[in-house]
Amino acid sequence: MNEEITKIFRELSAFYEMKNDRFRARAYDRGADVLDNLTQGLDDIYKKDGTKGLDKLSGIGRGMAEKIEEYIKTKHIKELESLKKEMPVDMEELTAVEGLGPKSVGVLFKKLGIKDLKGLERASRAGKIRKLEGFGKISEQNILEGIEFLKRNTGRMTLGAALPKVRKILEELKELTGVSNVSEAGSLRRRKETIGDMDILVSVHDARPEGARLAPTEVGAAKKVIDYFVGLPEVIKVWGKGPTKASVRVKANYDMDLRVVPEESWGAALQYFTGSKAHNVKVRQVAISHGLKLNEYGVFRGKKKIAGKTEKEVYEAIGLPYLEPELREDTGEVELMKKNKSLPKVIEYGSLRGDLQVQTDWTDGKHSIEKMAMEARRLGLEYIAITDHTKSLAMTGGSDEKKLLRQMKEIDRLNKKIKGITILKGAEVNILKDGSLDIEDDVLAKLDVVGVSVHSLFKMSKRDMTERILRAMRNPNVDILFHPTGRVIQKREAYEVDMERIIREAIKTGTILEINAFPVRLDLKDEHIRMAVDLGARFSIDSDAHNYEHFKYLEFGVAQARRGWAEEKDVINTLPLRQFLRELK
Repeated sequence: MNEEITKIFRELSAFYEMKNDRFRARAYDRGADVLDNLTQGLDDIYKKDGTKGLDKLSGIGRGMAEKIEEYIKTKHIKELESLKKEMPVDMEELTAVEGLGPKSVGVLFKKLGIKDLKGLERASRAGKIRKLEGFGKISEQNILEGIEFLKRNTGRMTLGAALPKVRKILEELKELTGVSNVSEAGSLRRRKETIGDMDILVSVHDARPEGARLAPTEVGAAKKVIDYFVGLPEVIKVWGKGPTKASVRVKANYDMDLRVVPEESWGAALQYFTGSKAHNVKVRQVAISHGLKLNEYGVFRGKKKIAGKTEKEVYEAIGLPYLEPELREDTGEVELMKKNKSLPKVIEYGSLRGDLQVQTDWTDGKHSIEKMAMEARRLGLEYIAITDHTKSLAMTGGSDEKKLLRQMKEIDRLNKKIKGITILKGAEVNILKDGSLDIEDDVLAKLDVVGVSVHSLFKMSKRDMTERILRAMRNPNVDILFHPTGRVIQKREAYEVDMERIIREAIKTGTILEINAFPVRLDLKDEHIRMAVDLGARFSIDSDAHNYEHFKYLEFGVAQARRGWAEEKDVINTLPLRQFLRELK
C-alpha cells in the first residue's frame, strides 16, 4: 500500500510540475518522500485512527490524508485520473529518459501530441523535436540515446529498491512455525547493483528434498511457507506452486522465486542458489577433483552426505575457505582459494565512522545541518562532512564564497551545541569545463573536506574529460573525487574517462576516490574499485544524503566496496576522526 500511494504522489507531483503549479508539485513530492521512508503500513494507520492518524504524519496534510483514504477505499484517486484525462501521457515512461522532466514532457505533448516512449522515438527519428523551441538537434540526439539506454536497461531493479522489499518478506516468513532459516539468494545476496528476479530461500525443520515422500507432519511447515508466500498482498500472479517452491509476479512488476529446503541442506542450498553460476561451476569442479559431488542438497562422497548444513562446512568439505557472497563472481577468487593464497578480508558492514558527502537545506537537501547531524549520531556515526553544492550548479541554490563562509560559522556554532558527533566543514565543488573549480582557493583552504565532482558537459571526449578531472585532482585543496564516473543507473551512462589514469593520479596526488552509496549511483563500479585496490588507491564510502533517511544507503556503498575486494584499511572514513583528518591533503 505504501509503495502504491508513494508512486501516485510522485505522479501527481509530476503532473502539477507539468502544469507549472510548483506549490502542489513540491507538496506532493515532499509527501511522497514521507511515505517512501515510512515504516508503518498506511492501511494499518488508517484502520486504527482514520484520516486523523494519517494527518498526524509529518509532511502529510489533511488533503493528502484524504487522498490516501480515497485510495484505500476505492483503489482510485479521482484527482490523478482527471489530470491523466487532461494530459494523457505516460509520465513514468517519458521522464525515465535522461534529460526529460515533466515540463519538457508537457511541451512535447502540447506541441507534438507525444504521449509515450514509442511516440517520442517516432518524433525524434523524424526530426520533429529539434524544431521545438528549447530543444534543438543535440537535445533530439540525446533523447534518442536515452531511449536506447532505457531499452538496454529495463526489467531490473536497483539494489536499493529490491533489498528493503525482500527483507520485509523475510521478516514475515521468519515468524512462521517450523521455519529455521531465511535468506535472500541469487544476485541480491551477492549485492549486484541491479537485480532481475528476486530469490528467497527458506529452511524448515521437517522438509525433505523435492520429490521425496513427505509424511503429513513434514508437509506442514513447507506448505505453510508456500501458501503464505503466494498469498502475500503484493502478489498479482502465481506462475507456479509446488510442495517446496513457488514463483510469483508482484505489483511492482517483477518476479520473485521461493525455495523451501530441509534444515540439513540449508548451507548447500544457500551456496547453490546464491551463485553466481560461473562461480558454482568452478566450485563443483574443485569438488570433483577431490572425488566428491556437490549439489543443492549437500556434499557427497559416493552416497554418503558429508556436509550441507552451513555454507562454511560446504566450502571446507571440498578444501576451500568460506567465501563472502559478494566475491562469488568468478573473477579469480576460486583460483586464489585453490592455491591457498589469501583472499581479501573485505570491509565489514557497520565499520564506517563517518559520512563525507551530506547535503542540507542550505542547497538542495531536505533537512537542516542540525537534523542531519542528530540522525547521523543516532545511527552511530562519529563525524559527517557537510558538502552542499557550489555556485555554478544554480538549480540547487549552490553556495558562493560568502555563503560558504556563513555556513562555516553555523557549523562552528552547532559543534558547540551538539555533543557526540563532529560536523566537518566541506563542499561539493563543481569541476568546470577546463578543470578549474568554481570556488576560490583561499576559501577552499578553510574547509575541512573538499570534494569535487562533474555536473555538466557529460558528452566531452574521453581525453578532454580525463584531463578536466586530472587538473581538478591536482589542486592541493581537493581531498575527494565524488562519484567519479557520473553514471546514474538505468538513467544515464557514465561519461567517458580513462579510469586507470584517474586512479594513478589519485595515488600520486593523495586524492581519495569516492564509492558513492546512493542506490542509483554506486559509483565507482565494482570493477573500478578492484582496479584501484590493486593499484593502491584509497576510498571514501559516502551516502550522498539529501535527507536524513539517506544515511541508510551507506550499507550499499559498503556492499559495492566488498564486491571490489576493498578492505577496511582501503577506506578512509573507517578511521577515527583525528587520524582521518591527518590522512587528507
